[in-house]
Amino acid sequence: MTDDLDPTLDLVLEREIAASPAVLYTCWTVPEHLMQWFVPKPNRVIACTLDLRPGGACNTTFDVGGTVMDNNGIYLELIPNEKIVFTDSYTAGWKPTADPFMTAIITFAPAGPGRTLYRAVVRHRTAEAAKSHADMGFFEGWGAVASQLEAYAQGIQP
Repeated sequence: MTDDLDPTLDLVLEREIAASPAVLYTCWTVPEHLMQWFVPKPNRVIACTLDLRPGGACNTTFDVGGTVMDNNGIYLELIPNEKIVFTDSYTAGWKPTADPFMTAIITFAPAGPGRTLYRAVVRHRTAEAAKSHADMGFFEGWGAVASQLEAYAQGIQP
């Protein structure tokens, strides 16, 4: 699913992280963990609801410089310790959203003892949306978040 990349629609962040796939999956799927690293600091996640099943809620609320931002969506696919796919195209109950922005495909592949090849593919409906996301700092923001995830994951037991 992620091998057919479209450079006009897809943004990709890939890096090797010093944590196991199981630990990274846990950091992504347990609200108390996700809230610790999911947005670039000093911004923060102030609420999180995760219903780990296809069609289940994947909702986060951010405080970005004093502005509260709701990010509601659903999971499309979950493969423990391997893959998470979520989108803001729908909300719980398969209700379409008015202005969908992206679908994220997060994969975790073993890369040696206690290491993971972490890959985030973020797909957009239009080239304009992908360019807008890149221009607003996708690579810097998602890169900072990957670094925060790695640092946080160091304190999590598999």
